[in-house]
Amino acid sequence: MQTKIIVLDDDPTGSQTVHSCLLLTRWDVGTLKLGLHDASPLMFVLTNTRGMSASEAADVTREVCENLKLALAGFDRPVIFVSRSDSTLRGHYPVETDVMAQELGPFDAHFLIPAFFEGGRFTLHGIHYVHIGGKDVPAHETEFAKDSVFGYQNSFMPKYVEEKTAGRIKADEVVRFPIEDVRTGTFDKLMTLADNACCVVDAENQDDLNRFADELLNAAEHGKRFLFRSAASLLTALAKLPPQPIPAERMREYVKPGHAGVVVVGSHVKKTTEQLSVLLKQDGIVPVEVDVNRLPEDLSALLVEVITKTTEAHLAGKTPVIYTSRVERQFPDINTRLRFGEQVSGFLMSVVHGLSTTIGYIISKGGITSNDMLSLGLAMPAARIVGQIHAGCSVVLTPHDHTRLPDIPVVIFPGNVGDENALAMVYQRLRT
Repeated sequence: MQTKIIVLDDDPTGSQTVHSCLLLTRWDVGTLKLGLHDASPLMFVLTNTRGMSASEAADVTREVCENLKLALAGFDRPVIFVSRSDSTLRGHYPVETDVMAQELGPFDAHFLIPAFFEGGRFTLHGIHYVHIGGKDVPAHETEFAKDSVFGYQNSFMPKYVEEKTAGRIKADEVVRFPIEDVRTGTFDKLMTLADNACCVVDAENQDDLNRFADELLNAAEHGKRFLFRSAASLLTALAKLPPQPIPAERMREYVKPGHAGVVVVGSHVKKTTEQLSVLLKQDGIVPVEVDVNRLPEDLSALLVEVITKTTEAHLAGKTPVIYTSRVERQFPDINTRLRFGEQVSGFLMSVVHGLSTTIGYIISKGGITSNDMLSLGLAMPAARIVGQIHAGCSVVLTPHDHTRLPDIPVVIFPGNVGDENALAMVYQRLRT
Protein backbone atom coordinates (compact mmCIF):
# COMPACT_ATOMS: atom_id res chain seq x y z
CA MET A 1 0.00 0.00 0.00
CA GLN A 2 1.53 3.31 -1.13
CA THR A 3 2.53 5.73 1.63
CA LYS A 4 1.17 9.29 1.45
CA ILE A 5 3.78 11.95 2.18
CA ILE A 6 2.12 15.04 3.67
CA VAL A 7 4.34 18.11 3.52
CA LEU A 8 3.69 21.33 5.43
CA ASP A 9 5.83 23.77 3.47
CA ASP A 10 6.79 27.09 5.04
CA ASP A 11 7.04 28.62 1.56
CA PRO A 12 6.14 27.15 -1.85
CA THR A 13 9.64 26.11 -2.93
CA GLY A 14 9.85 22.69 -1.27
CA SER A 15 8.45 21.02 -4.37
CA GLN A 16 11.60 22.00 -6.25
CA THR A 17 12.78 18.41 -6.83
CA VAL A 18 9.46 16.64 -7.55
CA HIS A 19 6.56 16.76 -10.00
CA SER A 20 2.97 15.71 -10.78
CA CYS A 21 1.72 16.45 -7.24
CA LEU A 22 -0.68 19.02 -5.82
CA LEU A 23 0.30 22.23 -4.04
CA LEU A 24 -2.54 23.31 -1.74
CA THR A 25 -2.74 26.99 -0.81
CA ARG A 26 -5.73 26.38 1.50
CA TRP A 27 -6.12 23.84 4.29
CA ASP A 28 -9.84 23.49 4.92
CA VAL A 29 -10.85 19.85 5.36
CA GLY A 30 -12.31 19.58 1.85
CA THR A 31 -9.14 20.85 0.16
CA LEU A 32 -6.96 18.57 2.31
CA LYS A 33 -9.07 15.58 1.29
CA LEU A 34 -8.54 16.57 -2.35
CA GLY A 35 -4.80 16.28 -1.77
CA LEU A 36 -5.03 13.06 0.23
CA HIS A 37 -6.99 11.25 -2.46
CA ASP A 38 -4.89 12.52 -5.37
CA ALA A 39 -2.93 9.78 -7.14
CA SER A 40 0.50 11.30 -6.37
CA PRO A 41 2.38 9.93 -3.33
CA LEU A 42 3.09 13.57 -2.33
CA MET A 43 0.96 16.54 -1.30
CA PHE A 44 2.13 19.98 -0.21
CA VAL A 45 0.25 22.35 2.09
CA LEU A 46 1.70 25.84 1.54
CA THR A 47 1.54 27.49 4.97
CA ASN A 48 3.92 30.38 4.16
CA THR A 49 4.91 30.48 7.84
CA ARG A 50 8.43 31.69 7.08
CA GLY A 51 6.86 35.08 6.43
CA MET A 52 5.13 35.11 9.85
CA SER A 53 6.06 35.63 13.47
CA ALA A 54 6.75 32.55 15.59
CA SER A 55 3.37 32.76 17.32
CA GLU A 56 1.53 33.13 14.01
CA ALA A 57 3.50 30.20 12.57
CA ALA A 58 2.48 28.06 15.54
CA ASP A 59 -1.19 29.02 15.15
CA VAL A 60 -1.26 28.25 11.42
CA THR A 61 0.59 24.96 11.86
CA ARG A 62 -1.85 23.91 14.60
CA GLU A 63 -4.84 24.79 12.41
CA VAL A 64 -3.46 22.71 9.54
CA CYS A 65 -2.79 19.77 11.85
CA GLU A 66 -6.26 19.90 13.39
CA ASN A 67 -7.85 19.91 9.94
CA LEU A 68 -5.53 17.13 8.80
CA LYS A 69 -6.73 14.90 11.64
CA LEU A 70 -10.30 15.41 10.45
CA ALA A 71 -9.41 14.86 6.79
CA LEU A 72 -7.49 11.68 7.64
CA ALA A 73 -10.49 10.04 9.33
CA GLY A 74 -11.08 6.82 7.42
CA PHE A 75 -7.94 7.27 5.28
CA ASP A 76 -6.53 3.74 4.97
CA ARG A 77 -2.99 4.37 3.72
CA PRO A 78 0.15 4.89 5.82
CA VAL A 79 1.28 8.53 6.08
CA ILE A 80 4.55 10.38 6.67
CA PHE A 81 4.58 13.97 7.95
CA VAL A 82 7.23 16.44 6.83
CA SER A 83 7.87 20.02 7.93
CA ARG A 84 9.66 21.32 4.83
CA SER A 85 11.88 24.34 5.31
CA ASP A 86 14.95 26.14 4.08
CA SER A 87 18.15 24.35 3.08
CA THR A 88 20.14 27.23 4.59
CA LEU A 89 18.62 26.60 8.06
CA ARG A 90 16.23 29.56 8.18
CA GLY A 91 12.72 29.07 9.49
CA HIS A 92 10.66 28.50 12.63
CA TYR A 93 12.42 25.50 14.14
CA PRO A 94 11.51 24.07 16.63
CA VAL A 95 8.17 25.92 16.69
CA GLU A 96 6.58 24.04 13.79
CA THR A 97 7.87 20.56 14.65
CA ASP A 98 6.83 21.06 18.28
CA VAL A 99 3.25 21.81 17.21
CA MET A 100 3.21 18.89 14.76
CA ALA A 101 4.47 16.55 17.47
CA GLN A 102 1.77 17.75 19.87
CA GLU A 103 -1.04 17.47 17.33
CA LEU A 104 -0.01 14.50 15.17
CA GLY A 105 2.21 12.51 17.53
CA PRO A 106 3.46 10.69 19.39
CA PHE A 107 6.59 10.19 17.28
CA ASP A 108 9.61 8.03 17.99
CA ALA A 109 11.94 10.68 16.54
CA HIS A 110 12.16 13.86 14.53
CA PHE A 111 14.92 14.28 11.98
CA LEU A 112 16.68 17.42 10.73
CA ILE A 113 17.75 16.79 7.11
CA PRO A 114 18.41 20.17 5.40
CA ALA A 115 20.23 18.74 2.35
CA PHE A 116 19.29 20.17 -1.05
CA PHE A 117 21.85 18.88 -3.52
CA GLU A 118 20.65 20.76 -6.61
CA GLY A 119 21.30 23.98 -4.65
CA GLY A 120 24.71 22.85 -3.34
CA ARG A 121 23.61 22.24 0.27
CA PHE A 122 24.75 19.09 2.07
CA THR A 123 25.65 17.84 5.56
CA LEU A 124 28.92 16.04 6.35
CA HIS A 125 30.44 15.12 9.73
CA GLY A 126 27.52 16.93 11.32
CA ILE A 127 28.28 20.26 9.63
CA HIS A 128 25.84 21.75 7.11
CA TYR A 129 27.49 23.36 4.07
CA VAL A 130 26.42 25.77 1.33
CA HIS A 131 28.32 25.69 -1.97
CA ILE A 132 29.15 29.31 -2.86
CA GLY A 133 31.62 30.63 -5.42
CA GLY A 134 33.19 27.22 -5.97
CA LYS A 135 33.70 26.59 -2.25
CA ASP A 136 31.83 24.58 0.37
CA VAL A 137 31.13 27.10 3.13
CA PRO A 138 29.80 26.16 6.60
CA ALA A 139 26.29 27.56 6.71
CA HIS A 140 26.94 29.81 9.72
CA GLU A 141 29.53 31.72 7.65
CA THR A 142 27.04 32.63 4.90
CA GLU A 143 24.72 35.62 4.51
CA PHE A 144 21.80 33.35 5.40
CA ALA A 145 23.06 32.95 8.97
CA LYS A 146 22.87 36.75 9.37
CA ASP A 147 19.13 36.83 8.53
CA SER A 148 17.49 39.41 10.79
CA VAL A 149 14.64 37.03 11.65
CA PHE A 150 16.20 33.55 11.49
CA GLY A 151 19.90 34.18 12.13
CA TYR A 152 22.08 31.54 13.82
CA GLN A 153 25.67 30.98 14.95
CA ASN A 154 26.17 27.24 14.49
CA SER A 155 26.25 24.98 11.43
CA PHE A 156 27.33 21.90 13.41
CA MET A 157 23.83 20.49 13.53
CA PRO A 158 23.74 19.29 17.19
CA LYS A 159 24.89 22.76 18.26
CA TYR A 160 22.33 24.34 15.92
CA VAL A 161 19.60 22.31 17.65
CA GLU A 162 20.80 23.40 21.09
CA GLU A 163 20.91 27.04 19.93
CA LYS A 164 17.45 27.02 18.36
CA THR A 165 15.79 25.14 21.23
CA ALA A 166 17.43 27.54 23.75
CA GLY A 167 19.08 24.59 25.46
CA ARG A 168 15.95 22.45 25.81
CA ILE A 169 17.69 19.85 23.63
CA LYS A 170 21.40 19.70 24.43
CA ALA A 171 23.90 19.07 21.65
CA ASP A 172 25.08 15.85 23.26
CA GLU A 173 21.49 14.56 23.37
CA VAL A 174 21.10 14.80 19.60
CA VAL A 175 21.34 11.44 17.85
CA ARG A 176 23.75 11.62 14.91
CA PHE A 177 23.61 9.48 11.79
CA PRO A 178 27.13 9.94 10.39
CA ILE A 179 27.90 9.36 6.74
CA GLU A 180 29.52 5.98 7.47
CA ASP A 181 26.29 4.69 9.04
CA VAL A 182 24.13 6.15 6.26
CA ARG A 183 26.19 4.27 3.68
CA THR A 184 26.37 0.94 5.51
CA GLY A 185 22.88 0.69 7.00
CA THR A 186 20.83 2.36 9.72
CA PHE A 187 17.78 0.12 10.19
CA ASP A 188 18.81 -1.32 13.56
CA LYS A 189 19.63 2.15 14.90
CA LEU A 190 16.33 3.55 13.63
CA MET A 191 14.43 0.82 15.46
CA THR A 192 15.96 1.89 18.80
CA LEU A 193 14.66 5.49 18.60
CA ALA A 194 11.92 6.54 21.03
CA ASP A 195 10.30 9.53 22.79
CA ASN A 196 10.65 11.93 19.84
CA ALA A 197 14.43 11.76 19.86
CA CYS A 198 16.08 14.58 17.91
CA CYS A 199 18.23 13.24 15.07
CA VAL A 200 20.56 14.82 12.50
CA VAL A 201 21.67 13.04 9.33
CA ASP A 202 24.75 13.33 7.14
CA ALA A 203 24.02 13.31 3.40
CA GLU A 204 26.57 14.27 0.74
CA ASN A 205 24.61 13.26 -2.36
CA GLN A 206 21.21 11.95 -3.46
CA ASP A 207 22.34 8.33 -3.27
CA ASP A 208 22.96 8.81 0.46
CA LEU A 209 19.42 9.99 1.06
CA ASN A 210 17.92 7.36 -1.26
CA ARG A 211 19.55 4.64 0.84
CA PHE A 212 18.52 6.33 4.10
CA ALA A 213 14.93 6.77 2.91
CA ASP A 214 14.69 3.05 2.15
CA GLU A 215 15.75 2.31 5.74
CA LEU A 216 13.27 4.88 7.08
CA LEU A 217 10.37 3.36 5.14
CA ASN A 218 11.39 -0.11 6.30
CA ALA A 219 11.42 1.04 9.93
CA ALA A 220 8.02 2.70 9.44
CA GLU A 221 6.61 -0.57 8.12
CA HIS A 222 7.84 -2.14 11.37
CA GLY A 223 5.82 0.32 13.43
CA LYS A 224 8.12 3.31 13.97
CA ARG A 225 6.62 6.82 13.62
CA PHE A 226 8.96 9.56 12.45
CA LEU A 227 8.59 13.31 11.84
CA PHE A 228 10.87 15.20 9.47
CA ARG A 229 12.19 18.75 9.26
CA SER A 230 13.84 18.71 5.86
CA ALA A 231 14.70 20.55 2.69
CA ALA A 232 13.69 19.21 -0.72
CA SER A 233 16.11 16.34 -1.37
CA LEU A 234 14.60 14.03 1.25
CA LEU A 235 11.26 14.31 -0.58
CA THR A 236 12.90 13.11 -3.78
CA ALA A 237 14.20 10.07 -1.90
CA LEU A 238 10.90 9.26 -0.21
CA ALA A 239 8.64 9.74 -3.25
CA LYS A 240 10.68 7.75 -5.83
CA LEU A 241 9.08 9.48 -8.83
CA PRO A 242 9.81 8.72 -12.51
CA PRO A 243 11.23 11.47 -14.80
CA GLN A 244 9.00 14.53 -15.28
CA PRO A 245 6.65 14.55 -18.32
CA ILE A 246 8.40 17.34 -20.26
CA PRO A 247 12.13 17.96 -19.71
CA ALA A 248 13.38 21.35 -18.54
CA GLU A 249 14.75 22.50 -21.88
CA ARG A 250 11.35 21.95 -23.56
CA MET A 251 9.16 23.80 -21.05
CA ARG A 252 8.41 26.38 -23.77
CA GLU A 253 5.83 23.85 -24.99
CA TYR A 254 3.56 25.00 -22.15
CA VAL A 255 3.55 28.62 -23.42
CA LYS A 256 1.01 29.78 -25.99
CA PRO A 257 2.99 30.69 -29.15
CA GLY A 258 3.79 34.38 -29.48
CA HIS A 259 2.73 35.30 -25.94
CA ALA A 260 5.31 37.22 -23.91
CA GLY A 261 5.50 36.70 -20.17
CA VAL A 262 6.12 38.68 -17.01
CA VAL A 263 8.75 38.34 -14.27
CA VAL A 264 8.00 39.36 -10.67
CA VAL A 265 11.00 39.66 -8.31
CA GLY A 266 10.50 40.12 -4.58
CA SER A 267 13.50 38.35 -3.02
CA HIS A 268 16.28 40.56 -1.65
CA VAL A 269 19.11 38.07 -1.11
CA LYS A 270 22.41 38.81 -2.82
CA LYS A 271 22.00 35.93 -5.27
CA THR A 272 18.69 37.30 -6.53
CA THR A 273 20.16 40.75 -7.10
CA GLU A 274 23.01 39.22 -9.13
CA GLN A 275 20.56 37.19 -11.21
CA LEU A 276 18.33 40.20 -11.76
CA SER A 277 21.28 42.20 -13.07
CA VAL A 278 21.96 39.55 -15.74
CA LEU A 279 18.28 39.21 -16.65
CA LEU A 280 17.84 42.94 -17.25
CA LYS A 281 20.53 42.77 -19.97
CA GLN A 282 18.60 40.19 -22.05
CA ASP A 283 16.81 41.03 -25.30
CA GLY A 284 13.08 41.65 -25.02
CA ILE A 285 13.20 42.73 -21.36
CA VAL A 286 11.71 45.95 -19.95
CA PRO A 287 12.71 46.83 -16.34
CA VAL A 288 9.92 48.07 -14.06
CA GLU A 289 11.31 49.03 -10.66
CA VAL A 290 9.05 49.30 -7.60
CA ASP A 291 10.42 51.92 -5.20
CA VAL A 292 9.42 50.35 -1.88
CA ASN A 293 10.34 53.56 -0.05
CA ARG A 294 7.06 54.97 -1.42
CA LEU A 295 5.05 52.33 0.46
CA PRO A 296 2.57 52.47 2.01
CA GLU A 297 2.03 56.24 1.81
CA ASP A 298 2.11 56.56 -2.00
CA LEU A 299 0.66 53.14 -2.80
CA SER A 300 -2.12 54.18 -5.20
CA ALA A 301 0.03 56.39 -7.43
CA LEU A 302 2.85 53.83 -7.48
CA LEU A 303 0.43 51.05 -8.44
CA VAL A 304 -0.90 53.04 -11.40
CA GLU A 305 2.65 53.77 -12.58
CA VAL A 306 3.80 50.15 -12.36
CA ILE A 307 0.71 48.68 -14.05
CA THR A 308 0.93 51.31 -16.84
CA LYS A 309 4.60 50.49 -17.55
CA THR A 310 3.88 46.77 -17.39
CA THR A 311 0.96 47.02 -19.80
CA GLU A 312 2.91 49.17 -22.27
CA ALA A 313 5.76 46.66 -22.29
CA HIS A 314 3.39 43.75 -22.90
CA LEU A 315 1.57 45.54 -25.74
CA ALA A 316 4.97 46.06 -27.37
CA GLY A 317 5.63 42.32 -27.24
CA LYS A 318 8.23 42.70 -24.49
CA THR A 319 8.57 40.96 -21.12
CA PRO A 320 8.30 43.36 -18.16
CA VAL A 321 10.45 42.55 -15.13
CA ILE A 322 8.75 43.97 -12.04
CA TYR A 323 11.25 44.13 -9.20
CA THR A 324 11.46 45.77 -5.81
CA SER A 325 14.22 48.33 -5.20
CA ARG A 326 17.35 46.52 -4.09
CA VAL A 327 18.34 48.48 -0.98
CA GLU A 328 16.90 46.64 2.01
CA ARG A 329 15.36 48.91 4.61
CA GLN A 330 16.22 48.77 8.31
CA PHE A 331 13.49 48.23 10.91
CA PRO A 332 13.34 48.64 14.68
CA ASP A 333 12.17 45.06 15.28
CA ILE A 334 11.35 41.78 13.59
CA ASN A 335 7.58 42.22 13.58
CA THR A 336 7.85 45.60 11.86
CA ARG A 337 10.04 44.05 9.19
CA LEU A 338 7.60 41.17 8.64
CA ARG A 339 4.63 43.56 8.37
CA PHE A 340 6.44 45.69 5.81
CA GLY A 341 7.30 42.56 3.84
CA GLU A 342 3.58 41.74 3.76
CA GLN A 343 2.83 45.25 2.44
CA VAL A 344 5.40 44.88 -0.33
CA SER A 345 4.18 41.43 -1.35
CA GLY A 346 0.58 42.68 -1.23
CA PHE A 347 1.54 45.49 -3.58
CA LEU A 348 3.14 43.04 -6.03
CA MET A 349 -0.03 40.91 -5.97
CA SER A 350 -2.09 44.02 -6.79
CA VAL A 351 0.13 44.40 -9.85
CA VAL A 352 -0.54 40.76 -10.76
CA HIS A 353 -4.29 41.45 -10.57
CA GLY A 354 -3.75 44.17 -13.17
CA LEU A 355 -1.80 42.03 -15.65
CA SER A 356 -3.08 41.60 -19.18
CA THR A 357 -5.06 38.40 -19.71
CA THR A 358 -2.89 37.62 -22.74
CA ILE A 359 0.41 37.07 -20.92
CA GLY A 360 2.01 33.74 -21.73
CA TYR A 361 3.77 32.85 -18.47
CA ILE A 362 4.87 34.18 -15.08
CA ILE A 363 8.27 33.82 -13.42
CA SER A 364 7.95 34.45 -9.68
CA LYS A 365 11.24 35.05 -7.89
CA GLY A 366 11.32 34.57 -4.11
CA GLY A 367 9.62 32.16 -1.72
CA ILE A 368 7.11 34.48 -0.06
CA THR A 369 6.45 36.21 -3.39
CA SER A 370 5.72 32.84 -5.00
CA ASN A 371 3.43 31.74 -2.19
CA ASP A 372 1.41 34.93 -2.51
CA MET A 373 1.47 34.57 -6.29
CA LEU A 374 -0.34 31.22 -6.12
CA SER A 375 -2.67 31.92 -3.20
CA LEU A 376 -3.47 35.63 -3.65
CA GLY A 377 -2.28 36.87 -7.04
CA LEU A 378 -3.75 33.90 -8.94
CA ALA A 379 -6.20 32.78 -6.20
CA MET A 380 -5.65 29.06 -6.80
CA PRO A 381 -6.67 26.75 -3.92
CA ALA A 382 -4.64 23.99 -5.57
CA ALA A 383 -2.10 23.79 -8.38
CA ARG A 384 -0.37 20.84 -10.00
CA ILE A 385 3.39 20.98 -10.39
CA VAL A 386 4.62 19.64 -13.74
CA GLY A 387 8.35 19.61 -13.01
CA GLN A 388 11.49 21.74 -12.89
CA ILE A 389 12.61 24.20 -15.56
CA HIS A 390 15.98 24.58 -13.84
CA ALA A 391 17.49 22.76 -10.87
CA GLY A 392 15.42 23.82 -7.87
CA CYS A 393 12.86 25.84 -9.89
CA SER A 394 9.40 24.31 -10.23
CA VAL A 395 6.66 24.99 -12.78
CA VAL A 396 2.94 24.80 -12.08
CA LEU A 397 0.12 25.27 -14.59
CA THR A 398 -2.87 27.45 -13.91
CA PRO A 399 -6.12 25.49 -14.33
CA HIS A 400 -8.05 25.43 -17.58
CA ASP A 401 -10.99 27.20 -15.95
CA HIS A 402 -8.99 30.00 -14.31
CA THR A 403 -11.01 33.20 -14.63
CA ARG A 404 -8.17 35.44 -15.87
CA LEU A 405 -5.08 33.45 -16.81
CA PRO A 406 -5.95 29.88 -17.82
CA ASP A 407 -3.39 27.30 -18.92
CA ILE A 408 -0.20 29.29 -18.36
CA PRO A 409 3.02 28.07 -16.69
CA VAL A 410 4.10 29.76 -13.48
CA VAL A 411 7.73 29.34 -12.39
CA ILE A 412 8.37 29.14 -8.63
CA PHE A 413 11.96 30.39 -8.38
CA PRO A 414 13.43 30.45 -4.84
CA GLY A 415 15.50 33.47 -3.90
CA ASN A 416 18.63 31.52 -2.99
CA VAL A 417 18.83 29.05 -5.91
CA GLY A 418 21.01 29.07 -9.04
CA ASP A 419 24.08 30.91 -10.29
CA GLU A 420 24.03 34.46 -11.64
CA ASN A 421 22.78 33.28 -15.07
CA ALA A 422 19.93 31.06 -13.80
CA LEU A 423 17.11 33.61 -13.96
CA ALA A 424 18.09 34.63 -17.50
CA MET A 425 18.26 30.96 -18.51
CA VAL A 426 14.71 30.32 -17.26
CA TYR A 427 13.50 33.39 -19.19
CA GLN A 428 15.17 32.16 -22.39
CA ARG A 429 13.65 28.69 -21.96
CA LEU A 430 10.14 30.16 -21.87
CA ARG A 431 10.60 32.97 -24.40
CA THR A 432 8.69 32.26 -27.62
